[in-house]
Amino acid sequence: MTVFSSVDAHIDALVPSWLTLPEVAERLGLEVTRIRPLIKEGQLIAVRRGENKVLMVPADFLGDGKIIKGLSGTLTVLKDDGFSDDEALEWLFTADSTLPGTPVQALRENRGTEVKRRAQALAV
Repeated sequence: MTVFSSVDAHIDALVPSWLTLPEVAERLGLEVTRIRPLIKEGQLIAVRRGENKVLMVPADFLGDGKIIKGLSGTLTVLKDDGFSDDEALEWLFTADSTLPGTPVQALRENRGTEVKRRAQALAV
């Protein structure tokens, strides 16, 4: 039986699919050793999931063999606003009627300016 904290269960409910670090590396055409530095640099968020606490990245963060445009800048703004990784994931995957859709959907649709503007407004 797998036991998740309420934050894990909440985030799991929001994020439709996850990738392991080797899967991320394969999609980006990189060695798996290059993925942890991307996480450390704030270009991606990875969280430990499941019974084995495997590091995983939301699949929606990747598109066409690269990290989606605007994600790293948005993550920087959220981090500067004091968001934890869990809080950033929750914000990115929660529907916003003013976008419309979720911030991560907007980033995938190349609407990063709108997303970054909303992220910056959170600091006010």
